[in-house]
Amino acid sequence: MLSEKDLQALCLSAMPTVRKASHFIFKQIGKVSDDAIEAKEKNSLVSFVDKTAEEMIVEGLQKILPEAKFLTEEGTVEQNEGDVRWIIDPLDGTTNFLHNVPHFSVSVALEINGELVMGIVEEVNRKETHYAWKNGGAFMNGRPIQVTKTEKTEDAVLVTGFPYSIEDTGPILTILDHWIKNSRGIRRLGSAALDLAYVAKGIFDFYYETTLNAWDVAAGAIIVKEAGGMVSEYDGNDTFLDSGRILATNGRLHQQVLDVIQRAYGDNMIIV
Repeated sequence: MLSEKDLQALCLSAMPTVRKASHFIFKQIGKVSDDAIEAKEKNSLVSFVDKTAEEMIVEGLQKILPEAKFLTEEGTVEQNEGDVRWIIDPLDGTTNFLHNVPHFSVSVALEINGELVMGIVEEVNRKETHYAWKNGGAFMNGRPIQVTKTEKTEDAVLVTGFPYSIEDTGPILTILDHWIKNSRGIRRLGSAALDLAYVAKGIFDFYYETTLNAWDVAAGAIIVKEAGGMVSEYDGNDTFLDSGRILATNGRLHQQVLDVIQRAYGDNMIIV
């Protein structure tokens, strides 16, 4: 396992690559034509910008850690499991980007022996870089960040997302109905990586969502943890990268939110 100092050096070395991709994405805002957009699945879009940004990130990270494998959203490089692996979402919030909604990000995480040890989430429009490495704390543009101290879900402001495709929306609507009646407010912004970063820096008290991929949440998850928060699957375990369901909180609210989610799913906690 790399030392904390090694992880810090890796994180700082990776930042210029992330920022280069972010700058490229920013320059492409409003320039993508309809014929350059592909539909991966219902409501899920991808453009040449996603793929080009991913290629830039992969090229930069290969120079930093040549032995590392990759798990990436657009598959522009061979996808392999390994003891050391980068997990990359080159443009989290593609639909926002294509519709000129100024809320999308670049997300890069490093996993070693199945454990997340480093993460970077760059907010493209505001040029805010959120980052963390194991046991090193969490930061945004050089300043330490931390989660809120809210004690009750009734006092919380939360952020969530809705799945592109799902057969049974019942539990999702039940949970949403509960928060409408029992929280300070709900937001839906369209970038899971940024939702997690915003929990880490205390804008939101908690975030939950289902039918996600590892690249959507890997970087943000470790940033939340290093900012003092908690991250889990809906069943409370640490399998969110594989299950596609994630809950991230300030820690103080974690069990309260889990109780609401688990009641909604009842005995059927099967991934949907």
